[in-house]
Amino acid sequence: MRELRGKNVTLYDGELRRREAANRAYLMKLTNDNLLFNFKLEAGRFSGRSIPPGAHGGWETPVCQMRGHFLGHWLSAAAIHYDQTGDPELKVKADLIVDELAECQKDNGGKWVGSIPEKYLHWIASGKDIWAPQYNLHKTFMGLVDMYLFAGNKKALEVADSFADWFVQWSSTFSKEKFDDILDAETGGMLEIWAELLEITGDAKYRTLLERYYRSRLFEPLLEGKDPLTNMHANTTIPEVLGCARAYEITGEERWLDIVKAYWKCAVTERGYLATGGQTAGEVWMPKMKMKARLGDKNQEHCTVYNMIRLADFLFRYTNDPNYAQYIEYNLYNGIMAQAYYREYGLTGNKHNYPYTGLLTYFLPMKAGLRKDWSTETESFFCCHGTMVQANAALNRNIYYQDNNDIYVCQYFSSELNTSINEEDIRLIMNQDNMSGSSLTSSDIVGSQALNDITASYENIPTYRKYDFTIKTPKSMKFAIHYRIPEWITSEAKIYVNNELQGKTNECNVFYKMERQWSDGDKVSIILPVGIQFIPLPDDENMGAFRYGPEVLAGICQEERILFADINEITSELTLENEREWGSWRYFFKTENQDPAIQFRRIRDIGYEPYQIYFKVKSKVYVEN
Repeated sequence: MRELRGKNVTLYDGELRRREAANRAYLMKLTNDNLLFNFKLEAGRFSGRSIPPGAHGGWETPVCQMRGHFLGHWLSAAAIHYDQTGDPELKVKADLIVDELAECQKDNGGKWVGSIPEKYLHWIASGKDIWAPQYNLHKTFMGLVDMYLFAGNKKALEVADSFADWFVQWSSTFSKEKFDDILDAETGGMLEIWAELLEITGDAKYRTLLERYYRSRLFEPLLEGKDPLTNMHANTTIPEVLGCARAYEITGEERWLDIVKAYWKCAVTERGYLATGGQTAGEVWMPKMKMKARLGDKNQEHCTVYNMIRLADFLFRYTNDPNYAQYIEYNLYNGIMAQAYYREYGLTGNKHNYPYTGLLTYFLPMKAGLRKDWSTETESFFCCHGTMVQANAALNRNIYYQDNNDIYVCQYFSSELNTSINEEDIRLIMNQDNMSGSSLTSSDIVGSQALNDITASYENIPTYRKYDFTIKTPKSMKFAIHYRIPEWITSEAKIYVNNELQGKTNECNVFYKMERQWSDGDKVSIILPVGIQFIPLPDDENMGAFRYGPEVLAGICQEERILFADINEITSELTLENEREWGSWRYFFKTENQDPAIQFRRIRDIGYEPYQIYFKVKSKVYVEN
């Protein structure tokens, strides 16, 4: 099965398009001189006597051992965005950066193109405490390879291939046991890069590097069914396992796939995850099914969200299992969309001194009363800064997949798919009917308020989500479309074809298969009942979070609050309020019986307010007079 992305998928969803545009603007705002500063400094191509005005701070300062890591992320994001949009301005900017990296490589002797000195790698081999140099250098490799794959820059591939020669020689000087020691110092996605370059070039040196970077101290315990992850730094291991996934795709060797499956079993299936989809605290994996003691200030590192989505995508393509697509949905709404490019979901009469936007928050705290800690544009550049620009470069991913004549719809966002079946071009146009009007006729009254008889059909927010799919074919064709029925449906899902009921199901986390002879203009409507659900912690059934559909709700709380209510009826404690503005439904919630009431919003709509996600529920106590 393959994911359909790039120019195959056009987004129409307004919120996703806004985020893409904000990301693109940020990529363009950062100057090439500042992005390249540490590379030019290392190559002797900077001759100033002081740090230039406006130079990047945080992890990008020239005194930080992680300096230069962000440029690789930037190149990857630019390439991914170009692959979707064909943006010529961003392409020229990225090509100029690659040109300068090539000049840096020449001045470094023809191989090295890192932003840090070569001696960092010699130092880790001697046991000196250096901050993850291979993690850093992997980003440069990644950016160069993605510029080749997604933006067609051949020079980027030449630079990466010559850079790899340095690693071939360096790694050859160690015994296997000694190199295992080196692999214990975070390597990032080096294994994945060697697999990518093996596929691109076919050069045997990359098979050699694959074997050298096989991290047996992690992989073997996983294969033996042990738990090497609890309390281990999460984002050290996720990229390594992504490398195993890519190695399997390139080589077809089952041992790589066995590692990926064992990792997912240990990290997700047996460990569980928070209502948001995240699983980390303090950058480490939480204990299996024990999360209550880990609700803190550093939950859900953005990097882990992004990389685990990538791993779930691989496993979905391998298995067709909708559970992986569901995992992606939770992490997309409550991670990627909750932790970057915030824009206030405002209220008239609620004036404050906070900004109306936010760029990125490293973590998503789960401790009650804490806030999102937003980064700056040029003075932060911690690791998640990089995965932020990649995650938001093209948000048309993970929506559609294809397996021969079968199309899979995995996420629900207004969009258009262009693909081919049996050499015939087809289009699948998805449109969310926000049901400002008729149940089975999409009504667009956001921009205007034309008088009609159906506007009042839905006096309040409908209790289901509705998505319409129009099939465009050059002729009558037989193929199958599989629609994912999410875990969060609250009652029976229904499927219509050309406004006639075709089927319904109470099953969730399944695909509803529709195979038929499709005609041009056929229309499928998917009805997904939505409501509030209470998601308890795995180690405390009386403490949980609220989700509305796939989206986690957060209470605005200065300090921890306890909910006094019947646990069996806790979902009725939350109710919608202030639900309509012109032609748009809005998502504000509040408690019904708490004193004082607690206001709730979707976690992606929380900006600078203190909030609480997990609530302890205690039974009401009645006192007789």
